[in-house]
Amino acid sequence: MAVVKWRKSSYSGTQTDCVEVAAVSPGVAVRDSKNPGGPVLLFERAGFASFVDRVKSGRLTPA
Repeated sequence: MAVVKWRKSSYSGTQTDCVEVAAVSPGVAVRDSKNPGGPVLLFERAGFASFVDRVKSGRLTPA
């Protein structure tokens, strides 16, 4: 199994409650930093880029 290199957003600062992302083939993996052994969400690169764009532009509505 390949080693996955996780990183958290620079916007997280010193907070421990954040998400971490990792580049994986063929997309992006996302996990909760408080539960590194827990579930991981996998996105295709285009889908993740679209999600990030929507978050940055404020176009996401709360569930």
